[in-house]
Amino acid sequence: MGGHTVNRREFGGLSTLGLAGGLLGLGAAATRATAPWDPERPLTRLGRPLRVQPVFMYTTYQRRDKTSWRSWSGINTPEAAADEAGRITKELAALATRLDFPAEILPLATITSVEDAQKVHRTDYDVVLVYPATGSGTVLQACFPPKPDKDAIVFVRHRSGPIYYWYEALSTRFLKKGTPQERSGHSAANHGGVTVHDAVVDDYAEVAWRLRAVFGLKNFIGQRIIALGGPGGKYDGEAPTVARERYRLQILDVSYDELAKSLAAARADRARLDQANQWTDRYLALPGTTLATPRHFVANAFLLYGVFKEWMERLEAVALTVHGCMGRILPVAETTPCMTLSWLNDEGLLGFCESDFVIIPAGILLRFIAGRPVFLHNSTFPHQRMVTCAHCSAPRRMDGAKYEPVRVMTHYESDFGAAPKVEMAVGQTVTFIDPEYSTARWLGFKGTIRANPCHEICRTQQDVEIEGDWQRLVPEARDSHWMMAYGDWLKEVGYAAWKIGIQWEPLS
Repeated sequence: MGGHTVNRREFGGLSTLGLAGGLLGLGAAATRATAPWDPERPLTRLGRPLRVQPVFMYTTYQRRDKTSWRSWSGINTPEAAADEAGRITKELAALATRLDFPAEILPLATITSVEDAQKVHRTDYDVVLVYPATGSGTVLQACFPPKPDKDAIVFVRHRSGPIYYWYEALSTRFLKKGTPQERSGHSAANHGGVTVHDAVVDDYAEVAWRLRAVFGLKNFIGQRIIALGGPGGKYDGEAPTVARERYRLQILDVSYDELAKSLAAARADRARLDQANQWTDRYLALPGTTLATPRHFVANAFLLYGVFKEWMERLEAVALTVHGCMGRILPVAETTPCMTLSWLNDEGLLGFCESDFVIIPAGILLRFIAGRPVFLHNSTFPHQRMVTCAHCSAPRRMDGAKYEPVRVMTHYESDFGAAPKVEMAVGQTVTFIDPEYSTARWLGFKGTIRANPCHEICRTQQDVEIEGDWQRLVPEARDSHWMMAYGDWLKEVGYAAWKIGIQWEPLS
């Protein structure tokens, strides 16, 4: 599948042509893009809110003499059902306050028949949260989404309230096993139906992380990304095609000619130059910031930042990547793009170097799941539980709030421009995703940052201790890019990945 190059007419008119910004969670894009750079502004919350449709399924029974007349469960009467509906509504309100990603929990629907369930599916939702207290398997399965790209979570009670019949009856008679063989047929259009891995007993924390994973997945599929200089793939030329077809990414190819024209206009605008210098002063005044490269490289990076933000507004994209970031862009921008990409990530957008669509899909998914910036970096050969992670465009705001200390230096390979050497928090747990090129097989593992060395390599660098069977990683070493985020997100990424047919290999 060929790329799509944005011509000047399209470039200027995309917003007026009515691209689906609301559908992609970009309704506020214009406001964000035209707002001045502000390091104190809270992290941008990206993504279309996840719409959750809760469903309470039950039936009632009439007492009969000398025979079994009711099911297992503490909910067998209209009064008990009414009490349970109220209990669920209160629990959902409490759950909503704990979710730190955009979500809308719809009013509870009560289901006693197949016809009731069919009415629920006429609403617009992303995931059904089913509370099956009592009732038949036929009604239960009618509660599950009929559309294959919708999802479901099943919540049953053991000790959190009146016990449910379906705490006993949930089984592979009604749920799929979620085996690798089943998952091989999954895709963005077909998540494969409800499995035993979608069932939760009592624990709303288990519900919350599954909802987070589905939120990430829904906002990852079909996302828009600008590719300056076109898309590529490290050691895998098929990566852009796979990204478009498997993940439905909309890759918008913007040329270097367009960049040259945009930067020329910015340099001719005294207000833009003054603004870039003011932002430079403000950035360098942030606590923990040290300058070790000529200042004008930083100011030029802010001019580039302004251009990139305008593009992202016009094309309604939350992500941007640069092809030729270690050479081609340098004479055009008169700096390196490292700081520019770092700032985009620090404010909550996504900025990636090298236009590597082997790793970029993993980065977009991880960003939406973690709700914080991600770090695309080079890998190294594992040894004695240790790897070194290094690149020159790292975010500072890795936890989504605090700016880590930084020394602004030259870009290592070119000894030119400005690049951040970020001192990440020693002792911090991090999650890694390591795709096996474009084969739809991803490795995931955790580690702990142990040091921020200063080798003659890319400026931001961490020695990370691998958690788990580190030797399993040795034959997987591929001299490719990995993606890192603060925190432990393995189960969420794995849950989302298998829904779309990615072979997920957790090593930790």
